[in-house]
Amino acid sequence: MIKIKDSIIGEGIPKICVPIVEKTQEAILDQAQEIVSESVDIVEWRLDFYDDVHDIDCVIQTADLLQSILGKTVLLLTFRTKKEGGQKDISLEEYKRLLLAVAKSGKTDMIDVEAFRGYDVSEQKETFSVDDTENEAIRSLINELSRNVCVIGSYHDFEKTPTKEEMIQRLLFIDQMGADIPKMAVMPHNGQNVLDLMQATLLAKEKTGTKPLITMAMGDLGKITRIAGISFGSTVTFGCLGKASAPGQIEVENLRKTLSLLGKEE
Repeated sequence: MIKIKDSIIGEGIPKICVPIVEKTQEAILDQAQEIVSESVDIVEWRLDFYDDVHDIDCVIQTADLLQSILGKTVLLLTFRTKKEGGQKDISLEEYKRLLLAVAKSGKTDMIDVEAFRGYDVSEQKETFSVDDTENEAIRSLINELSRNVCVIGSYHDFEKTPTKEEMIQRLLFIDQMGADIPKMAVMPHNGQNVLDLMQATLLAKEKTGTKPLITMAMGDLGKITRIAGISFGSTVTFGCLGKASAPGQIEVENLRKTLSLLGKEE
């Protein structure tokens, strides 16, 4: 379990996270006001949508303004690269500078790091080693970021669902890389893919212990994974308020009602 502000990730029903995917500071802050009125747990600011993302001072200023609006709501910052379904490309060096600057500014609570940045994201393999030379820069980045913020180590595949064994290995690899919360999102093509994602999460959870995990199958086929995390070990679910950042996200009001129902004890 991890406590950030008033949220304890890994305790009770999955926490609700809503993305901000606007392009300008004004639109970002307007959407934050709207989201806060819905009393969600986490707001994810998707930096890759932001027009001024390459201006670090602008990013920090906007994050500061967001925090003043969000209050006790947790702020997560994410730059999702095109390789993993995002809007923009960014060099590794600029990626590192941006995330480290925001973390050290104290203007965010959580930061997402693409844990497989050093690999071909489509590479099929069942074992990944933290000692691989491809990982040195990302491992160092996660270590530096974790001194100031909670780090989500993530992996996204918008095309397919890896084998159950590979999904387990990827979650454990992210854990070993030092991330506070391993996250994985995949694209299912059949019901078995969805079941494999859920079982992989359960099995990985047996080895990561109290460390929270976040997993989901995307699209309409995977919607069950966005509401049933309490049953298989996923601790945060991503909903939407208007614009979604990934296929299959459920509107916040419906998501909250369903989570509340599933979380009740008879």
